[in-house]
Amino acid sequence: MPAQDTTLHFQDARQLARAIRERKLRSRDLTLHFLDRIERGAALAAYSVVTAERALAQAEAADRLLDAGITLGPLHGVPVAVKDSVQWEGTPCTGGSQARAGVVSTETAAATRGLAAQGMVILGKTRMTEFAFGLSGQNPTQGTARNPWDATVARAPGGSSSGAG
Repeated sequence: MPAQDTTLHFQDARQLARAIRERKLRSRDLTLHFLDRIERGAALAAYSVVTAERALAQAEAADRLLDAGITLGPLHGVPVAVKDSVQWEGTPCTGGSQARAGVVSTETAAATRGLAAQGMVILGKTRMTEFAFGLSGQNPTQGTARNPWDATVARAPGGSSSGAG
């Protein structure tokens, strides 16, 4: 990976997409970078499910398409996460609730299909408040995501999409 890989997570999606399009960075390498950060930051509890194998397959497909001169969208090859309330076939969809524990999506939401159709790589699903009801981001039944900017105090990142924060 390039020497600047330690700053990859501070670049915006457009910068990352440009680096991928210009072949300064491969989607697979970027996906591995973010999967590593997710694993190292597991104590933050940002993700309810990480789809590493699926994400790597999507990244490799994105790279093959670019090698063939095909770009599916402006953020082709860039990793992204979806909220746990969004349907994605074959993944749990709990909506942040223990009442839906074990529920696996049998269909894919239009939003998720749209991301994949644009060549984006889905890393997994992020934690949320139960049924997106609440502003604090806290979820006492499935665990509250922690604010990554203050690791010394367990603070919720806020909002119903707390894991994304």
